[in-house]
Amino acid sequence: MSQAVYDLREVKRARYAVASVFAVHGAVTGSFATRVPWIQDHAGVSAGQLGLALAFPALGASVAMPLAGSISHRFGARNALRGLMALWTLALTLPSLAPNLLTLCLALFTFGATAGMADVAMNALGVEVETRLNRSIMSGLHGMWSAGALIGSAAGTLAAHLGSDARLHHALAAATLTLLGLVACQWVLDLQPAEDEEPPPRFALPPRSALLIGAVGFCAVFAEGASLDWSAVYLQDQLGTSAGLAAACTTGFTLTMAVARLVGDKVVDRYGAVRTVRFGGFLATLGGLLVVVSDMPALAMTGFALLGLGIAVVVPLCFAAAGRSGPNPSLAIAGVATITYTSGLVAPSAIGGIAQATSLMVSFCLVTVLSFGLVAFAGVLRAGDRDRPKVSRPDAAVPDPRP
Repeated sequence: MSQAVYDLREVKRARYAVASVFAVHGAVTGSFATRVPWIQDHAGVSAGQLGLALAFPALGASVAMPLAGSISHRFGARNALRGLMALWTLALTLPSLAPNLLTLCLALFTFGATAGMADVAMNALGVEVETRLNRSIMSGLHGMWSAGALIGSAAGTLAAHLGSDARLHHALAAATLTLLGLVACQWVLDLQPAEDEEPPPRFALPPRSALLIGAVGFCAVFAEGASLDWSAVYLQDQLGTSAGLAAACTTGFTLTMAVARLVGDKVVDRYGAVRTVRFGGFLATLGGLLVVVSDMPALAMTGFALLGLGIAVVVPLCFAAAGRSGPNPSLAIAGVATITYTSGLVAPSAIGGIAQATSLMVSFCLVTVLSFGLVAFAGVLRAGDRDRPKVSRPDAAVPDPRP
């Protein structure tokens, strides 16, 4: 992108705009997740068929995410984000319209493809704002995504409780979120490609640096997916707790992650990405060990809380490091996003397969080992700790400081 110069007030305004975009993106996910049972009944699919269909969003995202860079290059970052966010919010209406398994799979593939492209575009702009502000904001942006997901989930829960048709619910939600997204996109950075800048390839393998960064993200997202989907089952099956206490464990894990992301930027600014991830990996490893060895629900719940606290900021920092790891931030971010999406797809079934062959305790031994991988390989995020010029005056010009 071109070396544009921005007033600091414009950059700060862009930060709030991107944060709003993250919240809208999360709200779409939360709105969808709460109506999955209605969608299953409407499409007339079994639990096994639903599981197959729910793999298609990740497949769609993996295929489409590399396109985000070329779209941003052709239309400019602001217009690209505006269009991709509109496609994503409007795609919320598709799954509830599907009458059978085939159409549901196609709808979810499209749903995932639009989600992935918008994800890459908004993370790339988040990295640009972070670079110009010279302080960490990516953790907070992902915290806003979690907050948006909670708001969307709450609205969806209310709609389900009232027995509303998901087609009507999602149509209203899509219209509202599309409007909010378009308004927020008005104030993001309007980055344009330089005149002599070559357009990125539509499809290309991510750079080696992105693969290494993505491996760190893989470890974190695997632990996240395993804990979200299996923590309640672990407490009930391994420790014999009630369903209510088991559900509270999952809620606690989610809230711990959301809060940690919202406050994580201050920690990153003080200690840097590498030390933050290493310490987070230590907490997550300790949490995994508590889950594996504990025979009391309180200790296991503490372990899951430590897992959520330890991995909360890892993915935002992976995106930040990817955005500074080479000349094509969108391509690197797309590579990291593809790896993390794959991890989220693989983790729940891998945990179930290992548990079927051995036990859930052995499954979480794997989670603990992968958590320690954050300690061992955090150094690959050093690109995210790169020194940047300080901005001290309210009216200072803020150029892109990268070469």
